[in-house]
Amino acid sequence: MEFVHRQRRGAELFLLVLSLAVGIGAYACVGLGAQGHVPADIYTYGGWLTALIVAAHLTIRWKAAYADPILLPVVAALNGLGLAMIHRIDIARKAANSDAREFAPGQLIWMTLGVMLFIAVLVVLRDHRRLQAFTYTAGLSAVVLLLLPLVPGLGTNIRGARIWIHLGPLSFQPGEIAKVLLVIAFAGYLVLYRDALALAGRRFLFIDLPRGRDLGPILAMWGISLAILVFQNDLGSSLLFFGMFLVMLYVATERPGWLFVGGGLFAAGATLAYPFLGHVQQRVEYWLDPFAHPDDATQIINGMFGMAWGGLTGRGLGLGSPQKTPFSYSDYILPSFGEELGLTGVVAIILLYGLLVERSLRTALICRDNFGKLIAAGLGVVLALQVFVVIGGVTKLIPLTGLTTPFLSQGGSSLVANWVIIALLLRISDQARRPPPEFGESDDDMDSTQVVTMR
Repeated sequence: MEFVHRQRRGAELFLLVLSLAVGIGAYACVGLGAQGHVPADIYTYGGWLTALIVAAHLTIRWKAAYADPILLPVVAALNGLGLAMIHRIDIARKAANSDAREFAPGQLIWMTLGVMLFIAVLVVLRDHRRLQAFTYTAGLSAVVLLLLPLVPGLGTNIRGARIWIHLGPLSFQPGEIAKVLLVIAFAGYLVLYRDALALAGRRFLFIDLPRGRDLGPILAMWGISLAILVFQNDLGSSLLFFGMFLVMLYVATERPGWLFVGGGLFAAGATLAYPFLGHVQQRVEYWLDPFAHPDDATQIINGMFGMAWGGLTGRGLGLGSPQKTPFSYSDYILPSFGEELGLTGVVAIILLYGLLVERSLRTALICRDNFGKLIAAGLGVVLALQVFVVIGGVTKLIPLTGLTTPFLSQGGSSLVANWVIIALLLRISDQARRPPPEFGESDDDMDSTQVVTMR
């Protein structure tokens, strides 16, 4: 007997109430801890946050009734916590300098735009398989977006990396949109050429390596990732894009040989390019011994002291000093949580990310078509790799990169792109969990024209 998924919209609504309580409660605790009173705008802030999440929930009920009920509550909790921490750092920065810029109101506006795009994707995209027709368009658009920061007068070099473009008063990171387009392009390509890529080549040390003639796609992606590393000085994005392609290739072909070939290529390329990458060299030096550079590696040093000061349970929201760490509201927002919520709070946040990735991979497992499987797996891998690179960087497991923490860090392009990712995952999970149509036959006259009814 085939297992039939239920809609579970009531469970999603219950979890959303808990998520909103976490987000709005954290905002109130920040005010109590940092200012001694509940923020005066708690009703307008809480009302706006609730309206956004309820609108997203109603859209799912309307357009994707069988979608995964866990994804939206997890995202709502993470986004609410991120807004509360950015507001907390705004309070400290305003106390030190009344002219300091506030980031929380802008982040709420970006969240509003992200939820609007989330709703638009669910309403417009009725079937994710339609995206397969845009395989090469998505790939070409992604390459153009990745090249935009290199255009003179348009791209901007910030903190050594050239990954931003400026359009009037707005700044934008096109790589965040490019990663979604690349997942669609890779999925469409791998569905078409999976059989050729899965053919075995030579066997070496118990590993089936691919044939030399099939190395074209991986060499092309290797070249793109190295170009990002060399010309944009962005180790994080280079690692993210190449890792995403490798894992999707492995999922499509089920051949671990691709992982060994790809991992070796990336390591060789990064080693050869390293002498020419001053910015990356600097980050590696700060990673190996930050205390040898106390004036330049203040971000790593202050972040480590902050997390150590937080201990197991933290200082309490609004009671620490995360603002002393540079960019504590964006790149280093996780150590800010470590200082004020302690190791317990950081582990809870990591578990939320783990749940997000697990539900993505679960969607890939139950999806009935290969294109949907690859997109769901690819988007889950994107989230997993991004969180790993960020957490590994701030905990000194790997060199620090400039990637944002999904849904937590201040940054409009990242937040909007991640809301679109969740909308795509919900659309695929709706198709995967929806019961297959039942076909019936008319029993009146077998010789007459058969009427097929579809429910």
